[in-house]
Amino acid sequence: MTSEILDAAQLAKLQKVDSATIANVIELFDFRSYVAGYSNLSLKAIYPRLLPAVGYAVTATFRAAYPAESGDSYGGMPELIAQAMATPAPRIVVFQDLDEPPCAATYGEIMVTTFQKFGFSGLITSGAARDIEQVDRLQFPCWASSVIVSHGYCRFPDVNVAVTVGGLQVKPGDLLHADANGIVNIPHQIAAAVAELCELYIQAEEIILQYLRGSQPTVAGYREAVLKAKQCMAELKKRARLLLESKP
Repeated sequence: MTSEILDAAQLAKLQKVDSATIANVIELFDFRSYVAGYSNLSLKAIYPRLLPAVGYAVTATFRAAYPAESGDSYGGMPELIAQAMATPAPRIVVFQDLDEPPCAATYGEIMVTTFQKFGFSGLITSGAARDIEQVDRLQFPCWASSVIVSHGYCRFPDVNVAVTVGGLQVKPGDLLHADANGIVNIPHQIAAAVAELCELYIQAEEIILQYLRGSQPTVAGYREAVLKAKQCMAELKKRARLLLESKP
């Protein structure tokens, strides 16, 4: 876990924008491949109309296909919550379902209520969801691969380990941004700068959108708007480079 934790204002800036914008702004830094750092099509937002979730990852593996040698369903929750308190809020819990394919639901109403009460902002699982209507009333963002009615023999073999969900590797303490578009890992080294540049990136895109909202757009006018937006993007890319170079 990095010592550089974003403050409330920076986290609020990230939550104001969608995950697609976050992905676009990260590209300005040329920090990683443009096809890395985000989830694939196997995960879906269960409640896509909710606001984006931003938080630091609390990770665990999950299994439900057969009984454990000892313990009962959700018996590991108190220990998971206890360990999670070392991660700064807001927190997003991330479960990798080790059953392939998933045999039972990772979470339901009681689990989500627990996470919500202990400072979590969302839940991500490569497995399944249930209690769809009850969780909807809690207004708690969740991502899953499917919906299954039973919790099976659910347990958490490992807590606070690297996991993979939807093709995205998540380590404990990673900063995640998630909404209906998908899940993005924001590298700690550029997180503060990403928060700073999001609104400017949206303004650059608005150059094109505002032109197209006009009553009679022309190809020539559209070309000019695209050129102007590209110039703004180029300036943002320079600014991103300077921000990255200024890091100690």
